[in-house]
Amino acid sequence: MIYIISTIVAFVSAFTGSLVGMGGGVVLIPSMLFLYQYTDTFSWATPQVIVGLSLIAMVFTAFSSTVSYYKNDRIHVKIGLLFLTGSLPGSIVGAWLNQFINADHFSLYFGILMIALSFLFLLKRNKNTDTSNSRNKTPVLSVFLISLIIGGISGLFGIGGGSIIVPAMIFLFGLSIHTAAATSMFVILFISIVSAGTHIVLGHVAWEYAFLFILGAWFGGSLGAKVNQSVRSNILEWILRLLLIIIGIRLIIEGMM
Repeated sequence: MIYIISTIVAFVSAFTGSLVGMGGGVVLIPSMLFLYQYTDTFSWATPQVIVGLSLIAMVFTAFSSTVSYYKNDRIHVKIGLLFLTGSLPGSIVGAWLNQFINADHFSLYFGILMIALSFLFLLKRNKNTDTSNSRNKTPVLSVFLISLIIGGISGLFGIGGGSIIVPAMIFLFGLSIHTAAATSMFVILFISIVSAGTHIVLGHVAWEYAFLFILGAWFGGSLGAKVNQSVRSNILEWILRLLLIIIGIRLIIEGMM
C-alpha cells in the first residue's frame, strides 16, 4: 500500500505542477506531511526526507514536461535562460540571508502576496499568445533583475519559484499562460537539479522510496504537459489562481504559528 500511495502522490503532484508550471511541490509536500503526521506507515517520511524526495521528483517532473513542451515549441528559451541567470544566484543569496532573518515571520506577508497575485488574473490585460513575437521584444535587463528578486525570495522563504515565475511571465512580459507554464518548467528543471544535489549531499533522500516518486513524477509530468496543450487558457488561469491561494493560505498559517 505504501508503494501505491507514494506513486499516486508523486503522479498527481507532477501532473498538477506540469500543467500550470509550478513544479508540483505545492501538492507533494503538504500531502506527504499529512501522511507523516497521521499514518504510522509513513513515519520514515520526516520533513527533511519529504523535501529531498520532492526535489528529486521535481527534477523528473520538470525534465519530462520540458521535453514535451520543447517538442511543441512552447518554451520561450531566451526568457527562460535569463530567468536562470538571475534566479540561481538570487536563490543562493536568499538562502544565505535566511540565517539572519526570521523567514517564518515574513511568511504571513508573503502568503498575502500570493493571494494578491491570484486576484491579478481578474484584471484585463493584453494577452500575447504569439511566442515568436515576444521573443523579439524581450527586455533583457528587466528579466534579469526580476528573476534575481524572485530567486532571492525563493531562497529566503524556501518556496518554489514557479508560483512567482509564472505570474511574472504573464503580467510583465505578455506571455500566454501556456507559454509561461512551459518556460517555468524549463527554469525549474535547472533550479531543482541544483537544489536536489544539495539535499543528496546532506543525506535527505530516502533512496528506497525515491524510485516510486521518480516513476510517478515522470508520467505525471509528461501527461500534465500534454493536457496543457488542449486546455483553454482561462481554465488554466483558474487552476493557477487556486494553487496560488492554497500556497498563500499555507504560508499565512505558518506565519501565524
